[in-house]
Amino acid sequence: MASTARFDVVAIGNAIVDVLARADDSLIEAEGLTKGSMRLIDAAEAERLYAAMGPAVEVSGGSAANTLAGMAVLGERCAFIGQVADDQLGHVFTHDLRALGVAYETPPLTEGAPTARCLILVTPDGQRTMNTFLGASHLLEQAMIDEEWIADAEILYLEGYLWDPELSRAAMRRAIDVSRGAGRKVAFTLSDAFIIDRHGADFRKLIAEGLFDILFANEVEIQALAETDDFEAAVAKIAPQVPLLVVTRGSDGAIALQDGERTAVGAEPIETVVDTTGAGDLFAAGFLSGFAEGRSLKDCLTMGAVCAREIIAQVGPRAQTDLKAKVAARLG
Repeated sequence: MASTARFDVVAIGNAIVDVLARADDSLIEAEGLTKGSMRLIDAAEAERLYAAMGPAVEVSGGSAANTLAGMAVLGERCAFIGQVADDQLGHVFTHDLRALGVAYETPPLTEGAPTARCLILVTPDGQRTMNTFLGASHLLEQAMIDEEWIADAEILYLEGYLWDPELSRAAMRRAIDVSRGAGRKVAFTLSDAFIIDRHGADFRKLIAEGLFDILFANEVEIQALAETDDFEAAVAKIAPQVPLLVVTRGSDGAIALQDGERTAVGAEPIETVVDTTGAGDLFAAGFLSGFAEGRSLKDCLTMGAVCAREIIAQVGPRAQTDLKAKVAARLG
C-alpha cells in the first residue's frame, strides 16, 4: 500500500533472548515436559534447567520481535516496543534488533527483574519445547508506549503472549486506542492456546468490538478461540467477526479469509525440518510484508510460507538466509 506513514508496522511484544540447545527425547521426558509446548517458569527454574541443558546458542527472540526482524530483512519499515533490563542479555537484544534496521528505543530497566529469556530444547525431529522466564518483558508500562510511533504506523501488531500481565495489557489497550484513533489497522496474533485458555474471554470481546483488523492464528489456537474441536467450524465462527483472518496449518499450508472469500496455499517444500522455533513469527513477517506492499492475499500467504520454510530449515528464529531473494525467486 502506498503510504506516507513513517512505519509499515510497529509491534509491541515480549523482548526475549532465546537460549537454544539440542536435546534428546529422554531429557524432555526426564523433565516432565510436553514436547512442542511452551510453559512459563520462574528465575530459579530457569537457572536449574539451564544447568541441565547441553551447549546452547543465544539468539534474540520474542514473537513480535522475530516478525519485525523478518520484515526488516524483506525491506519493510519497522519499529518495536518492548521491555528489557540494563544487563548483558538486554544489550544483546537491543543490538540485534537495531542491527537489522528495526527502530527500538524503549528505555531499559535499571533495577528489578532481569531481561527475559526462553530456554528452548530442540529435539531431533525439529520440535521445540520452550521454557520461558518473562522477567523484565512483562513490566512494560503504558508510559513506555510511544504514541507518536503508533499513530504514524500503517499497522499496529500485537502478540497475545504479552496480554498475560495486567501492566502490559493496559499498555496494549492504550496502543489499540491510539492506532484506531489515527485511522490505522490493528493486527493481533493469538500466540498460544494456553494464552487463549487464560484470556479467551478478553480476546472474544475485543473481536466482537471490532478492534482487530487482522487476526493471526494456527489450527489449535483458532479452535481454542472458537471453543470447538472442529477446524472448519472454528473458521466459520471466527471469520465473519474479523475483516481478515489468517490461519496457519503446518504442513497443510495456510488460509486467509476476507469478505467471505477464502484463499489457500500449500506449505513450501522442505527436505529437513531442523527447528520449528519462530515458524509462525516468520510466516507473519512474510504475510504482513506482502500486505504492506499491497500484494494479493495469495502472494501474502506465499511470502509467509516461504519465510516459514526458511526458518524451520535452520536453528533459531532469526533468518540466516536472504529472505528477500528467496521470496523474489518464488514469486517470480
